[in-house]
Amino acid sequence: MFENLSDRLQAVFAKLTGRGVLSEADVDAAMREVRMALLEADVNLKTVKEFVARVRERAVGQDVMKSLTPGQMVVKIVLDELTALMGGAESRLVYSGRLPAVIMLVGLQGSGKTTAAAKLARLLQSQGKSPLLVACDVYRPAAIDQLEALGAQLDVPVYRGEGDDPVAIARAGVKEAVARMRDIVIVDTAGRLHIDQEMMAEASAIKAAVKPDQVLMVIDAMTGQDAVNAAAAFAGAVDFDGVIITKLDGDARGGAALSVRSVTGKPIKFVGVGEKLDALEVFHPERMAQRILGMGDVVTLIEKAQENLDAELTATMEARMRQGVFTLDDFLTQLQQVRKMGSLSDIMKMIPGAGKLPKDAELDEGALTRTEAIIRSMTPIERAKPSIINGHRRERIANGAGVAVFEVNQLLKQFAQTQKMIKQMQAMEKQGKKRGKRRFGGMPGLPGPF
Repeated sequence: MFENLSDRLQAVFAKLTGRGVLSEADVDAAMREVRMALLEADVNLKTVKEFVARVRERAVGQDVMKSLTPGQMVVKIVLDELTALMGGAESRLVYSGRLPAVIMLVGLQGSGKTTAAAKLARLLQSQGKSPLLVACDVYRPAAIDQLEALGAQLDVPVYRGEGDDPVAIARAGVKEAVARMRDIVIVDTAGRLHIDQEMMAEASAIKAAVKPDQVLMVIDAMTGQDAVNAAAAFAGAVDFDGVIITKLDGDARGGAALSVRSVTGKPIKFVGVGEKLDALEVFHPERMAQRILGMGDVVTLIEKAQENLDAELTATMEARMRQGVFTLDDFLTQLQQVRKMGSLSDIMKMIPGAGKLPKDAELDEGALTRTEAIIRSMTPIERAKPSIINGHRRERIANGAGVAVFEVNQLLKQFAQTQKMIKQMQAMEKQGKKRGKRRFGGMPGLPGPF
């Protein structure tokens, strides 16, 4: 996401941060490039003008011009303004306190409402909620079947009702949630290929019937400013509370995400970052701004690790490594833990400075799969004692994994280096403990370890 914009902005600021002094002309030249980068990213023209004006006004101030690092100050200003442009802070779902809470999704056909409804159900499910999906799209062929199939994958019930009156189905769906003791209802409404009065009237009627706690507009990032225009039209007719942006992972421009808040005044609540049902994330403006500027997103990376990694298993692995024990089975376990966090490219984008790697230094996503295949092709004894793997065994392992022998050699070499590093760290830790005892243990007049 935002790849082109990120590249352009980082190139602009690389020129600024290398200078000890910035003139007003330098700032103006940089702002022209920023303006072009935002327009190429399909950001709303009015939004671009206001953004650049705010940044320039702050960037030509005395605090920046007299700073020892004026380039860094300008980057900080852009970070602040980008964050503010996208909402400033995380916007959470707001519930009225009644049960069940009701969330209603609206949007144009093809924006991904049905899939977004299932993803939202999965996200709420992970937070301890018990959602019920209500299928009110009675016009699109197989829409209800699609929602039921997605619900089955999540073990979330789907209410499809009877007849073809979406208002009656929505009202009955809320009653069904009460009967099933579900605490959240997600209403998937119908969309059209374009905005029309009939669609707006139907959405307003459903809203009046079920009185939702939150109305969320689903927009497709791939449609750029068309999505923002649609959101503006819905804001006037239905008055929604927030936005879900889908397919943000497939949009290199990202103009919709940068424009929707300033055009509609509505916050972005969630973003879809993949096709899987767990690929819906809470939107954090500051973290997104940091990623656009190539600063990484360490907080999200940590959260992903906490969510996906087995804490007990991680503690066990750490204890083994402290004892100097590390086998290929341990290596395989760590590999499987990392894969739970997503693709290597997604992980790298969250690491500060990773964006400065050469463009041709592409990550081989298949390397993890091949490594796992190589280890699984070994016997238990070979995994525990790789030193016994001779030429004949290497050839057998390579054939079993469907790789070349040199790849097996490469893995064994890397593993040997890792084992060596772990032993060095263990030795350093032991030496540190001994030095600590000598340093603090002999101090007179202080008890215990002092």
